[in-house]
Amino acid sequence: MTVEYQVTVSTEDVAFAGTIDDVYITLVGQDGSSEQVKLDKSKSAFHRGDVSRKHWFLLEIQLEKWGWIIIKDSWLPAKVEVESPDGKVYSFPIYHWLTDSKKHFFREGAGLFLSHALCCPHAVLQNDLTSIFVVGRVQVPLGSGLLTAGLPSSALYCSVLLRWAVYKEGIPLCMEADTLKSLPPDDRYPYTRELEFNFTAVDGFWRTPFKNRFVLSDYAMKHWREDAFFGYQFLNGVNPMMIQRCKTLPSKFPVPLDMNFSKSQLTLRTEMMKGNIFLCDYNILDGVETNTINGRKQFLAAPLVLLHKNEDDEMMPIAIQLKQEPGEDNPIFFPTDSEYDWLLAKTYVKSADSNLHELNYHLLRTHLLAEVFAVSLQRNLPRVHPVYKLLIRHTRYTLQINVLARNSLISESGTITLYTASGGKGMLTLLDRSVSSMSYRSLCIPDDIIDRGLEDVPNFYYRDDGLKLWNIMFVHGILSFYYKTDCMVQNDAELQNWIQEIFENGFLRCNETGIPQKFTTVAELVKFVTMVMFTCSAQHAAVNTGQYDLYGWMPNGPSTMQEPPPTHKGKADEASFLSTLPDVQTTVHILATVWLLSMQSSDRYLHDFVEEHFTEDFPKYKVTTFQRDLIKLSEDIKDRNENLKLPYTFLDPKLVENSVAI
Repeated sequence: MTVEYQVTVSTEDVAFAGTIDDVYITLVGQDGSSEQVKLDKSKSAFHRGDVSRKHWFLLEIQLEKWGWIIIKDSWLPAKVEVESPDGKVYSFPIYHWLTDSKKHFFREGAGLFLSHALCCPHAVLQNDLTSIFVVGRVQVPLGSGLLTAGLPSSALYCSVLLRWAVYKEGIPLCMEADTLKSLPPDDRYPYTRELEFNFTAVDGFWRTPFKNRFVLSDYAMKHWREDAFFGYQFLNGVNPMMIQRCKTLPSKFPVPLDMNFSKSQLTLRTEMMKGNIFLCDYNILDGVETNTINGRKQFLAAPLVLLHKNEDDEMMPIAIQLKQEPGEDNPIFFPTDSEYDWLLAKTYVKSADSNLHELNYHLLRTHLLAEVFAVSLQRNLPRVHPVYKLLIRHTRYTLQINVLARNSLISESGTITLYTASGGKGMLTLLDRSVSSMSYRSLCIPDDIIDRGLEDVPNFYYRDDGLKLWNIMFVHGILSFYYKTDCMVQNDAELQNWIQEIFENGFLRCNETGIPQKFTTVAELVKFVTMVMFTCSAQHAAVNTGQYDLYGWMPNGPSTMQEPPPTHKGKADEASFLSTLPDVQTTVHILATVWLLSMQSSDRYLHDFVEEHFTEDFPKYKVTTFQRDLIKLSEDIKDRNENLKLPYTFLDPKLVENSVAI
């Protein structure tokens, strides 16, 4: 006697996701499997977005695709739903390109990890898929026991076993892939996005240097000389990561403590006691070997900047020293100095800040770390794992954009290498130092804000929006649903392998970073996964989106300086200032690059859950709650920005991409 199971197969709604090949499905249960059944397309092909149906307590399915020998036609299924005779529906998320004629195994969609599954042999397992295309029925011998098939190794569910590679010694490892063609299909841009990316690159190269398209870029062009705008950018610019409260003045920065601020009787000593003095110290740049561009040696300062929060809650620069060691040839510049002495000092600071921002806070702390998270995720966690389900959307296209970055930005002929002061040997030195200085707490915005003493600084929108985003991340609700006790975390071998590989390959086994080498509690796991989610989405948006806004006017963030920092005051004028700025060729290449990196994607943002990896009711509810919280935060940010002269939009959830994809 046989019974029928209704099968519905969906194809992803993206270009070229469909296939003309024949597709076969096998349902697998405890003691056996169904026959291999060809899905009835009811058409000549499975098309993008199509839906189709065919009719055991199911654990997994097998999909197999056969086509013409000469023509290879890939297919991107979204999900498979199987309805049993008693009306129970099993969901199998796929979201995985099938490019060959091999058998592909997918488990039922309920989130599960190996140690839990071994304790619950009758538990339902799942994997991943997304759009709909085929309708039909599968006949199964009654009593075949398909509901409780033995659990296969998670390795069977890895689409491709990614391998680690060393790009440069001293920086996080990357995926072994020299070209885009060597990337797994799942990690490549879809055809339409690749066209968009290439078009924007060409458009940016030819048009960007001559046209200010963004409001902030126009504002930067008009206000870049002003002290208030200079100070504002340390809080809400493209690099809000340097400023910290100054409780004790460093001995290497001998600013007189009894110095009076202009137009007031306030002194440095009294304002420091009140908590109104802040410091940016670029000591990490000290001694970095600088580049040679077009045969001319370039220069990079390692400045110290002192800022004061004034009565109007503006962050105003009050002293700048351009080199780390004090001395007669290293003057301290003040706002009371001549116009071009002070402007030149601030511009050296902006150049130092842009170099450190690009290599440390942008490249290393978002792009390179996101790649480590992505590779380790795919190597260690099966598609059914709850952490995989949480984070897979936050690793989308990261491998592709990083291959492009290694080939086009930091390679020997890359833009960063050729046209920045820290390019070449200096880049490797700076990256090595940045890795050594990186800590777990600095990657977690609540800890980082406390450590820098910035909890109560007014008008700090990066902090305000970032903390709200961190706090509404739905990680705790999801993971506590699957991990009921700390013991379950400790016994999850797949999870422990994931964090161990991150520690070894991302943080190079450096205990001083504070990165966990294993998880012992649910709370530890929740914090780390929240950090990964935040880093790959919000933090990247904060340090990436505004690059053209703020570097689009070149003097506001020069990639290099053509003259050495001044050793004496009183010699700067307009001509000497202009001769210090980058040449035209350097400016064109840098502006075209930051335009490309700042482009707004037409793809997926933080609130988008196009792929339905979670199938149980409670996780789906938490996803809906998260989306609702994001919409509310976006509305609050919009309302606040209406009253601001300079709106801060970089962390508006509606504009935050869910992964490092540009």
